[in-house]
Amino acid sequence: MKRRIIFDPFKGQPINPMDSQMNQKKIDIMAFGAHPDDVELGCGATLYKLAKQGYTTGIVDLTEGELGSRGAVEERYKESAKSAKILKISLRENLRIPDGNIELTKENQHKVIEIIRRTTPTIVFAPYPNDRHPDHIYSGKLVTEAAFYSGLPKIVSNFPKHRPHRIVYYATTYEFEPTFIVDVSAQFEIKLKALQAYRSQFYNPSWPGEDTFVSSQWFMEAVEFKARHYGWKAGVKYGEPFLIRELLALDDIVPILKKSIM
Repeated sequence: MKRRIIFDPFKGQPINPMDSQMNQKKIDIMAFGAHPDDVELGCGATLYKLAKQGYTTGIVDLTEGELGSRGAVEERYKESAKSAKILKISLRENLRIPDGNIELTKENQHKVIEIIRRTTPTIVFAPYPNDRHPDHIYSGKLVTEAAFYSGLPKIVSNFPKHRPHRIVYYATTYEFEPTFIVDVSAQFEIKLKALQAYRSQFYNPSWPGEDTFVSSQWFMEAVEFKARHYGWKAGVKYGEPFLIRELLALDDIVPILKKSIM
């Protein structure tokens, strides 16, 4: 039986599968996605903006995207590593949950708990758990559950308990009424550059694979249209929408409300 090569999702290079040394650096904002490129689509510009503001950011891909119609796993690792560098991501990891089989099991929950406790993020980004793709639905639910249970001391893992302050949901295909919109007018071109790193996935006439929903030219046009739409609603050129379940209590409303949208 041919041995499976395991890749480092941050460097896009093969690693020793027996090497258990894990990066324990503190990450301020950790974004989870079902497949490589999901996070870039949903909140890539916001992550880049946060990184430029001095926050440490990370991406966790739950699966390797092995069921995708285009691109081999090895190619997608290289693409995700390139994208992470473009977005100034401090840490990127892949939990290698089977693609198309993101189940709400204790085993999968424990994988997410481990990385939350190991990196202690203040804020977690997750897919909004109501979407066209079942993997996005279950990813949102899995991260939501794990983020809560990560704060329970009686759940044993290799690291102390830690519960993120907030779970922030980003949109993938289906839309929602956002709680807030991040102005990414200055960062949107970087988001497009990060998406273009996924040569096997998005619009690329020279790629030999079959055409898919996301590889069409109009899909990339829709990415810009969506950003323009939410930017227009907030009075800026480009925006990324987000939803949180809790109400916000603000100490100083002036910095937020002084920006006119007229």
